[in-house]
Amino acid sequence: MILVLRALGIGDLVTAVPALRGLRAAYPAMTLTLAAPAGLAALIDLIGVVDRLVPTVGLEPVRWLDAPPDWAVNLHGRGPQSHQVLRATRPGRLWAYACPAADHDDGPTWRDDEHEVLRWCRLLTWYGVECDPTDLTLPRPPPDRVPVGVTVLHPGAASARRRWPADRFGVLARRLTDAGHRVVITGSPGERTLAEAVAAVADLPGTAVYAGRMDLFRFSALLSHARLLVSGDTGAGHLATAFGVPSVLLFGPTSPARWGPLIDREIHQVLQYPALSEGTEEPADADGYAEPADAVPHPALAAICVDEVLAAIGEVQRGAAATQ
Repeated sequence: MILVLRALGIGDLVTAVPALRGLRAAYPAMTLTLAAPAGLAALIDLIGVVDRLVPTVGLEPVRWLDAPPDWAVNLHGRGPQSHQVLRATRPGRLWAYACPAADHDDGPTWRDDEHEVLRWCRLLTWYGVECDPTDLTLPRPPPDRVPVGVTVLHPGAASARRRWPADRFGVLARRLTDAGHRVVITGSPGERTLAEAVAAVADLPGTAVYAGRMDLFRFSALLSHARLLVSGDTGAGHLATAFGVPSVLLFGPTSPARWGPLIDREIHQVLQYPALSEGTEEPADADGYAEPADAVPHPALAAICVDEVLAAIGEVQRGAAATQ
């Protein structure tokens, strides 16, 4: 059995797809077990290469294993905590980035400025596993019980520093509606109030607010059959890339060079004021980042205006038309 640790969020899982598929292709007879949050099960099924999901959140101990893995693969971070979590499962060997603090010297050197997809492909290449970093596409779920062809605005994000102001999302929603888009607002159950605030500014009916009303599978179905996505730097943007849905992504403290779309760039636009984000990026080490309690939208994100987003939407719509 191969045990892989990637106990993070939606976007983190999607960026690890080429690495997971590389492992499956290299070891087709091995059981591929993924330690990841249980809520990602529907998305893991779409990836199509994982044999077993072991519910795990963050750096909590990995439980429910029948036996120690033949080897463990750290696709979670550079250590030392994530290395120690995997070592506690007593694997035959560990594939991970070099980390002297975890007494692990067998592995490549971590690079802070590397794209997240390329980061994990490079790790596996070090150990002799070929990966295709462009192998990011996911199959579209059937559009059962979801509207088709809508424009999805996703104002939420795990970090307040990565949330574009709700009033601007509302103005954007109103102007897109006036231009003929059918706009819906999505988000998690905890983001429903935020989504309702956006809808109120846009004078949209409550039926346009889908936040908190669908599980990950239905959200994936909705997004995969959408006309367009506008969101911050969050999991929805990575899903749009995986499904080939045109997107405009609004970045603040994180770098698009690390987290932006890697394929089909003609249908994706990234907006950011790099001069305002320089030197303020959240740590690249996925072992954890603690956001300040008083966090507000990052200046590099707050500087983006509605007209700039509308102009970017026009660009991706022209790019999408050119590829049809």
